Amino acid sequence: MKLFRTVLMIAMLAVVGSSQVKNTENTVKLADGAKSPSASIKDIAWLAGNWSGTGMGGVSDETWGTPNNGVMVGTYRLVINNKPIFYEMMWMMEHEGSLILRLKHFSSELVGWEEKDKTVDFRFVNKTGNRMNFSGLTYEQTSKNKLTIYLALRQKDGTLKEESFVLTRSK
Repeated sequence: MKLFRTVLMIAMLAVVGSSQVKNTENTVKLADGAKSPSASIKDIAWLAGNWSGTGMGGVSDETWGTPNNGVMVGTYRLVINNKPIFYEMMWMMEHEGSLILRLKHFSSELVGWEEKDKTVDFRFVNKTGNRMNFSGLTYEQTSKNKLTIYLALRQKDGTLKEESFVLTRSK
């Protein structure tokens, strides 16, 4: 019986491990063709509130509304040397029995970066401990009022660089 349980555990780990691929030190992504596991907006409702801290060489502010009908709406702002650099409009939503984070970028003059009908999508990969992992993006709740976000950024040469944002809840 013990051998059977060991073999079963190894098989389960192989299945779980095959649905995700390590991206950077603190981010993962869904493997090609893998489906996002079950999740609901309740799993990340703790994110609601105002967060401020450092990231990308400046001051990062992120605000999330409370969940409503399976959706949380958020905004992001990066300020460097007292000048806004860019903004994001974000939607964390239940999608096909799981979660997806969709966002659009805007310049400091509110000119959109993505095409009119396009969004940047981060599909849910898994929850491990206090981490909510999306493809290329990890939200880690380090305490009730502390948050670290890890983002895998593709560089011009095709490599990935991990950027971290260390934020504190302000309200």
